[in-house]
Amino acid sequence: MIRRLLVAALVALVALPVVAAELWRTLPVPPPLPPSASTGTVAHDGAKLWYGTFGSGPPVVLLHGGLANSNYWSNQVAALSPSHRVIVIDSRGHGRSTRDDRPYTYELMASDVVAVMDAIHVPRAAIVGWSDGAIVGLVMALKYPARTQRVFAFAANMDPSGVRPDTMQTPVFGRFAARGQGEYDAISPTPGGYPAFRAAIEHMWTVEPNYTAADLARIAVPVTIVDGDHDEAIEPAHTAYLARTIPGAKLVILPGLSHFAMLQDPAAFDAAVTGFLNTP
Repeated sequence: MIRRLLVAALVALVALPVVAAELWRTLPVPPPLPPSASTGTVAHDGAKLWYGTFGSGPPVVLLHGGLANSNYWSNQVAALSPSHRVIVIDSRGHGRSTRDDRPYTYELMASDVVAVMDAIHVPRAAIVGWSDGAIVGLVMALKYPARTQRVFAFAANMDPSGVRPDTMQTPVFGRFAARGQGEYDAISPTPGGYPAFRAAIEHMWTVEPNYTAADLARIAVPVTIVDGDHDEAIEPAHTAYLARTIPGAKLVILPGLSHFAMLQDPAAFDAAVTGFLNTP
């Protein structure tokens, strides 16, 4: 009996590093957002944009990825709101926000963020973006530098060549896109509209963004380029290119995590964000 217990314990200990090393294979369900200080909608350019604010202190805007919604930031809202005024925004057509029929562009979505900041009287904020949200953050650094204090760009690409061609066929990303149907129908003002919405987003992914090295070299706000070392969507060489090309940019690679690092290991992701926000 003792021998069997020792063997079982040894097997368990050996298995632990394997489980930890495969967090990148997982897609945890985000917990609900914490209670908010305020929520509302802002009408802008054919859309009604939902936002929520949490806590108080220096403002930080969290911008989610394509096909997702602000609920994906629930862990980060809980971690940051004791020291910051955290603002989450559902991008046009995503989550609780509406859209019109015009094609998606990253510059349109960047203007949406500025419109929400105007409505809630935030003159300037740090931007933490994931995937499409990271692209929007970098576009804000280019187009609205006076409104953008600094940018934490997690899993960004700034031209279509930075995306792996098999992204939608990878197991985790495929599960994410499929799960989006239920998430969309649960909170969208237009339930049932997910197929058309997804098609519009996927079309944008094929043609945008289109920023050159010369464009990136004009970014003058502090930028941290971040990715997981198992990202299913972004080419590692592209991540390195962004960090190398944006003046003064820092590069952070999160080991053992993927495009969904903020869900897979919130503590590691939050530590990276906190370090970014606390950098002078």
